[in-house]
Parts: sequence; structure tokens; C-alpha cells
Amino acid sequence: MSSRNLRQRRLSRATAALSGRKRGAQPKVVALGGGMGLSASLTALRRITGDLTAVVTVADDGGSSGRLREELGVLPPGDLRKALAALCGDDEWGQTWAQVIQHRFESKGDLHEHAVGNLLIVALWEQLGDHVQALDLVGKLLGAHGRVLPMSAVPLELQALVRGHDLERPEEVVTVRGQATVALTPGEVQSVHLVPADPPAVPEAVAAVLDADWVVLGPGSWFSSVIPHLLVPELLDALVTTKARKVLSLNLAPQPGETEGFSPQRHLEVLGRHAPKLAMDVVLADEAAVPDRESLAEAAQRLGAAVELAPVASPDGVPIHDPELLAAAYDRIFRMHGRIGPWR
Repeated sequence: MSSRNLRQRRLSRATAALSGRKRGAQPKVVALGGGMGLSASLTALRRITGDLTAVVTVADDGGSSGRLREELGVLPPGDLRKALAALCGDDEWGQTWAQVIQHRFESKGDLHEHAVGNLLIVALWEQLGDHVQALDLVGKLLGAHGRVLPMSAVPLELQALVRGHDLERPEEVVTVRGQATVALTPGEVQSVHLVPADPPAVPEAVAAVLDADWVVLGPGSWFSSVIPHLLVPELLDALVTTKARKVLSLNLAPQPGETEGFSPQRHLEVLGRHAPKLAMDVVLADEAAVPDRESLAEAAQRLGAAVELAPVASPDGVPIHDPELLAAAYDRIFRMHGRIGPWR
């Protein structure tokens, strides 16, 4: 049987298993990240729990978000919008609104490339003067299957120490400023930090982490969407002290520029350097994306975690997570690892 046919069969089994699972009490899940990686997790997680909170990075400085941030001094709304879209249901209402808030204008004027959802979110922030209340209201309008929160209430600048950012000076280490620039650097990212260095966490985000049964970190742009959550002191403290079990969900492939050439285990190593006190319980990786399982297991063990390998990539070969397969993997982890919860 070909690899593609095998993955198609696994997808069919995963879909059948999820459709037949018992409802009732469900795990409280908090997912942290940003961009398309967080959207992938949320699209999967909303299939297996009705108690879901997304905590989203707010360091974006590119595109529509960057323009609104610079002009109005607001939080960048783009990753928040993507999370809300991912939480929309699969019914006509949910999919219609997901398309609406993701719609970008095309023009020769100032509206070009602005996303409808970005403008809606910023308008409600200005009307209500409350980030959380406004996002809750947008979620209610969309019928979102979960809640979306920013990790901090102040716009943040991501800075990175990068070796070889200047191709003519491959050994030179310089500070690169801005999430968009860090994500596309041709050099090797050594470490990242936030400005301001001690940003306040959104209290509701901290409370959600402390109250969770499971916390999911990743997948996503490692240095610009995943690790920034560990650089907010109050949020990191909550992640370290929470009684929730924690899953680190790995990417399907290294990201050009930001993590070019990184092995799966190297992703774990750089995360451990940024948050040495943070332990994980499970590292989830696609079985086809791990060439050296022993090295990954050793790196995971240093974080206190076990490795779960599962087919979570799209069966068509495109390097994106399949929602049903990823949902099945999360569901199995939640049921098989850690304390027996009331949802079992």
C-alpha cells in the first residue's frame, strides 16, 4: 500500500473515531501560539472540546497589522483574527464569517491588503476600550467555538540575535528588530527577546493557563510565534506552576529563514534555553518528519516529556497539518496521558 493511501485510510479512521466519541464533560484546553500554526491547532482542538481558549502573540509588525499598529498605536490584530477564524464552525454561518473576516481589500488606495477582521477588531477596541471584551464580542458574532485572548495588552517588539544576517559577514552576530524581519532572516537565530522586556500578561490569559487541564504550545514559527509566550514573565510563571498537562506540538518542516536546517530535537533545545524551568509532558510530532527518533526522545526527556509520533500531516503531501488527523492525535494524548479527567 502506498504511503498516500495509508494516510488516507488513517484519515478515514480518525474522522470516524472523532464523530463517534462521547460528549459530556470535556477537557479545558489552552492553546498558545500565533499565525497559521496556532490556527491549525485550534481547527483541530475545536473538534474535540468545547472549552477552548487561544492565547495569541502580539508582536506582529508586518502587513495590515503592522500598518494599523503604527498608525493607531493598537495591538496587532492579525494573529487574533486568524485564531477567531479558525474557531469558526464548519456550518454555513461559521464558514461565511470566517471568509468575511479573512477577506482582504484590493485597491490602489489606503485600504489595499487590509483584512476586514483587522478593521472590525480595532474598531471594537476603540469603541469599548477593552481588548478582551471586544474579542469576546467578535467571537460571539462569529459563533466561535472558543475564546481568543492576547498574551499581553501592550504591543511588543520582537528582537533577535542573529548570526549571518548580513550575508557578507556570515560570522557576525547582530540584533534584528521586528517579527517580520526575524521571520525572514537569512541568518541563524541565536535567541529572541521582547521589548519591553517585562511586558504585563493579560490576566484572563494567566487565569486560563492556571485553570486548564491541558496546555498546547505550537506548532508555528518557532522564534516569532511560539517562544514569545515564554518571554512574558507572568505567563511563563503560569506555565511553570499550572497543574495542567502540557503538549509541545512540533512543525512538519523547518521554516525557511527562521529555523532553516533545524532538526526536530533542535527545536526542543532552543525552547529549553529560553525557558529552562519549563517542563513539558508530551512532544507531538508527525512520524514522517522525524528522521532520528532516538535523538528526539533524548531531547524530549530533558524537558520531562514523552514523544508521541502520529500521522498529522495532510495526506496530499502539502506540508500542512490535517485538522482531523491532528484532532485525533490530540484526543488520544488527552485520553492516554496524565491524570484521568472527568471527560474520560
